[in-house]
Amino acid sequence: MTNLSPSLNSVMSRLHAKQLRLLITIEECGSLLGAADKIGLTQPGASKALRELEQTLQVELFARTNRGLIPTEAGLCALRFARLIQADINKLRHELDAIASGAGGRLSIGTIMGAVPVLTDAVTHLLRQQPRMSVEIVEDTSETLLGLIDRGRLDAAICRSSVSRNPDVYESLFVKAESLAVIANVRHSAMGADAVDLRELQDSRWVVYRAQMPMRRLLEREFHEAELNFPLHLIETTSALATLTLLSRNTDLVALVSEDLANYFCHNGLVGTLALTLKSRSEPYELVFRKGTPKSPALALLVEALVPDGQPASARGISS
Repeated sequence: MTNLSPSLNSVMSRLHAKQLRLLITIEECGSLLGAADKIGLTQPGASKALRELEQTLQVELFARTNRGLIPTEAGLCALRFARLIQADINKLRHELDAIASGAGGRLSIGTIMGAVPVLTDAVTHLLRQQPRMSVEIVEDTSETLLGLIDRGRLDAAICRSSVSRNPDVYESLFVKAESLAVIANVRHSAMGADAVDLRELQDSRWVVYRAQMPMRRLLEREFHEAELNFPLHLIETTSALATLTLLSRNTDLVALVSEDLANYFCHNGLVGTLALTLKSRSEPYELVFRKGTPKSPALALLVEALVPDGQPASARGISS
């Protein structure tokens, strides 16, 4: 196939939604026959649709192997955009339904564990303005949330774009600086002490994020700088509820969390904050979107609630 990219007019006039659906389904099934069955096409019909799509885009989208159809590099690129188009069409459908029913629209937003209180405060404020709005909240790691943004599953997320290999594909707005705290069950042996040294917690069992996440790296750095071995027997979770439940039921567990989350947890009286001073600084929270994507009215209201001055993350010295 030629290396010259087709014009926009050429693609728009020849591209069909069924071809994009077929593209996604082939990748999911790994075979043309499986994809054809799943979306109700004959195999010759599916083969023709794929051939027409490759001719429209002027690239080979799948390599034919003994393991089935494997996306080429161009195919992976086309799949990413096909999923975004599919997600945008789905959002169009939801927003049209909301307009028809008189509702306030729909918002899908992600958050890392430490920013849960920040997001829920903003959503509470938003729902006072738009009481009929539907909201989906997904809590996970920055890496997973960015992937969901890439696939059009989330409108935005409070996370950190620095974990991405390609942070320049996102638009980031500064939300707030993050302060950290170490929390534990109120009956932990170090609870109530005027000052706690990290060495005293080396034998405690830590509830942590998985490896390579910013907060996990920060904790590893604290142990390294204190010339202590990092604990081996960890409990890894991205869930705020799991962290709280584990700490409330185990007196020997400790966890590094945001100060916002620590303050919220301490209200229930089951956990408390240890007097441990951390030397490292955490990365601030960012509100991250796909760059160049129009913001829905619902998302614009959330941005206003979270980032009143609309200041880019780069303006605060943060990579975007």
